[in-house]
Amino acid sequence: MESGAAAARTAEWIGAPPHEEWVPGTRPLRPSLDPFYTPPAGFEHARPGTVLRSRDVQLAFLGLIPQRIVATQLLYRTSDRHGAPVAAVTTVLVPAQRSPHKPTPVLSYQCAIDAVTDRCFPSYALRRGAHALGSLAQLEFLLMAGALAEGWAVSVPDHEGLQGIWGAPNEPGYHVLDGVRAAQTAPALDLSPDAPVGLWGYSGGGLATAWAAEVCADYAPELDVVGAVLGSPVGDLGSTFRRLNGTIYSGLPATVVAALSHIYPDLRRIIDEHATPEGKAMLQRVQKLTTMHAVLRLVRMDMDKLVDCPLEQILDSPEVQHVFADIKLGGTAPTPPVLVVQAVHDRIVSVDDIDELADTYSTGGAHVTYHRDLFSEHLLLHPMSAPMTLRWLIDRFEGRPLSEHVVRTKWPTLLNPMTYQGMWRLGTVAARVVSGRVLNRRPL
Repeated sequence: MESGAAAARTAEWIGAPPHEEWVPGTRPLRPSLDPFYTPPAGFEHARPGTVLRSRDVQLAFLGLIPQRIVATQLLYRTSDRHGAPVAAVTTVLVPAQRSPHKPTPVLSYQCAIDAVTDRCFPSYALRRGAHALGSLAQLEFLLMAGALAEGWAVSVPDHEGLQGIWGAPNEPGYHVLDGVRAAQTAPALDLSPDAPVGLWGYSGGGLATAWAAEVCADYAPELDVVGAVLGSPVGDLGSTFRRLNGTIYSGLPATVVAALSHIYPDLRRIIDEHATPEGKAMLQRVQKLTTMHAVLRLVRMDMDKLVDCPLEQILDSPEVQHVFADIKLGGTAPTPPVLVVQAVHDRIVSVDDIDELADTYSTGGAHVTYHRDLFSEHLLLHPMSAPMTLRWLIDRFEGRPLSEHVVRTKWPTLLNPMTYQGMWRLGTVAARVVSGRVLNRRPL
């Protein structure tokens, strides 16, 4: 893989940057049907992070409430998990006000895509007119707007790639880092390659952020990654599969299996040999569902009833154990400092798995601050921890010193007065989003 400052700064621009005009009553094309997502011939020879194509698009909260924001989407060259060239897309927002004395910080925000369907890709779900009910990215736009209000540029990559490979190892990190490279070198955005970079994601987005934190030193050493926030980052997908199968969240592990079957031939063979016709039909169907639709449609589905032998026997097979080991976080300690956020009473991601991950990172030499929240659960902790996360990222962008390693259970965010001060500010941003009054650098 090629990396380095020269690679980032000499990125070649391929294609014109058109401006999208909104046509009332229309919907944007889904990525699988949109020519914008098809990389030009010869893109494989470009350096990682090279911008291949650009366009301006209009965003809307929930696809319905138009925002006074013009976002820039970049198709760029990146790498798959084996290092082979592929393309991906990021959606970039740039603040209206910038300091003339220092580079604008860049935050890469990783959405909890947690689906195979391209309707959940942020580059589609965030657009005006998008038909993406059940996509978590549409709700997470409120947090992106909060980061934009801090004066940061925000890159929102489709970190699962063009094929929606949810759960793949390493590859999401490459997509995240090359999305930052693309944003920093796109002429229309006027960002600096020397700008400090922060990473933030929760749940499936936390998983992608963790991969970026783990691979950034080797893959993109020229990027000044000053901190990464890993919100409930699904540290062990194999453990999560066992815990969630047959529960109200069983649609999540089913979606992961469907996605990973496309990149692990042995897993595909196991499915072909042992899944019943009903099981195979379910895995086909779940690939077309948005995240929340998969959860609602597959409540308490037990995959043990969809295979022709005991499920534990399949899960313990060498082929499946290889996949589980390959997709588990913790193989490399992150070089940037990390803030890990996890609810003790999380019903989706086990606190034991994240305890293990935090310990692994700390033992490996990473600077870890671990907020182990006593009261919250998975869905509530993300918004409640946002004020703390933003304060931590502000400190990293300002270059303030880090405290000693902190790995402990902390005062719950629900009982911290600072949480509600930060929530008031985020609430004003949310009110502007809901009323369609959020502005960035180029109001329509």
